[in-house]
Amino acid sequence: MEDLKPGALISFGGFEWRLLALQGKRALLITESMIEQRPYHDAYVDITWAECSLRKYLNGVFWERFSEADQSRIVPVLNKNPDNQWYGTKGGENTQDKIFLLDLEEVCTYFGDSRDKLINPKKNQRYWFERKDENNGNRMARRQGEGWSWWWLRSPGRVNVKAVYIHGDGNIGIQGNNILKGNIGDGRCIGGVRPALWIKLEE
Repeated sequence: MEDLKPGALISFGGFEWRLLALQGKRALLITESMIEQRPYHDAYVDITWAECSLRKYLNGVFWERFSEADQSRIVPVLNKNPDNQWYGTKGGENTQDKIFLLDLEEVCTYFGDSRDKLINPKKNQRYWFERKDENNGNRMARRQGEGWSWWWLRSPGRVNVKAVYIHGDGNIGIQGNNILKGNIGDGRCIGGVRPALWIKLEE
């Protein structure tokens, strides 16, 4: 494990994960592909990450898929949930999570540093982060065995019935998609889920 670097692929718990960051003997991972498609929440109501059904699912049913040995390596973390940096929408309470979604600042940090664009939007930017951002390609992801598609972040969109997402081309939909239906025209929610977690590295 000594030669691990951000960007490496790791097999863990039956999934393939991309290494995003190292802190001592801990590593932050995100699934390389979307593991499935689910709505952010099961009702069209104002919601934050702390109360949403997707968080409950990841830390319940999904967590229980892991063996006891793998569960013992997953490190619970206290996640801060900042307000939306462009719209000021409330991010909600801090949460103690074993498994979670990344937030806006994290995807602007771990897939190449785009943090300056996050806090300094251009005059005419309202809905899309930056179509020409050099790190968009790093954020692209596929559904398992299928093509490129969009995936959820835990950050709120411009209102609390929307959550921020990564478009199929890697751009960030900072205004958010409908938490229940996603992209309304799709008829059903095709929002991709890419769980993230911290694990203890093996010696």
